[in-house]
Amino acid sequence: MPVVLILIIIIVLPPSLDRLPKGHSLSEKTTLEIDGAKLGLILLSDKEDNPVLLVCGGGPGIPQYLLESLYPSVLPEYFTVCYFDYRGTGLSFDGSTDPDSMTKDRFIDDVLQVTNYLKDRFSQDKIYIMGHSFGTYIALNAVKQFPENYIAYFAMSQICNQQQSELIAYDYMRKCYEEQGNSSMASKFDEYKIKDSEEDYRKYTNSSLRDEAMHSLGVGTTSDMDNVITDLFFPSLRIKAYTPGERINIWRGKIVSGKYEVSNESRLFNAFEEIQNIDIPIYFFAGENDMTCCTSLQKEYYEMVEAPEKKFFFYEGCAHSPIYEDGEKTRRIFNDLFTDLCL
Repeated sequence: MPVVLILIIIIVLPPSLDRLPKGHSLSEKTTLEIDGAKLGLILLSDKEDNPVLLVCGGGPGIPQYLLESLYPSVLPEYFTVCYFDYRGTGLSFDGSTDPDSMTKDRFIDDVLQVTNYLKDRFSQDKIYIMGHSFGTYIALNAVKQFPENYIAYFAMSQICNQQQSELIAYDYMRKCYEEQGNSSMASKFDEYKIKDSEEDYRKYTNSSLRDEAMHSLGVGTTSDMDNVITDLFFPSLRIKAYTPGERINIWRGKIVSGKYEVSNESRLFNAFEEIQNIDIPIYFFAGENDMTCCTSLQKEYYEMVEAPEKKFFFYEGCAHSPIYEDGEKTRRIFNDLFTDLCL
């Protein structure tokens, strides 16, 4: 193999040092076997006696730890954080996974078994659970069905009615390009009649146009992530906590996860109709500029849902990942929450 090609491969896909972040009292990558599948877990904590937090990430194809590695959060200061990769994705990738078997119930059962593992390992009667984007669909349903396992639910960019959210975002982004005088981008939106055609709606939500527009307008993953390729894909290939094969599997899992039945189920989920109350406290974390899961719908759902306690934390200037985008605000929120909860 030519030396130049070897150097290019090393630069783009450097060897793994299997090295998680330093400075934590717990920093561990492990696997958990559940019903014939090996699920990859990453555990981070700054204190041995932190309460446990299970994070149900977005996607379902992109590992939540990828976001943690690019935008280190304050979560390990307050929790023993468990990032786990859904069955068939990321560290849990398996090319033989049957897409039709990957349903909401399958995902919730995996969450429940990871929960039981964490409770047993850390001698906890209950743990905290967080959902982000797609993960809020899984986590909210999990706490609705099994509230006895959880102290509270943290909803970051809660999915409420994704079909309605997509319509709101479509109109918003097209209007932005019109106001900018960018007729070329505005006309691309006109190619999809998403209000009149279910086929066009599916094509649009799976299109590169949607992601390109959200990120270029600062209403996508984060307010400063302009391009998924340069700001997410290439950085993911250099995360040294993953082996080169695991980095490639992130994107193999992302591709196949779009065919999972749970992806379609989440798009049809309407929290306003399906989950109007839960039995544990719920705390919403919403970015002002989030158009992936529109903040206006999150606030509307917050006002409707019944829970023993609920709070809505609004992050000015942030987009779809507010806890990671504004660490100082997140730290203030958890300081106040821990005081209120006497933790």
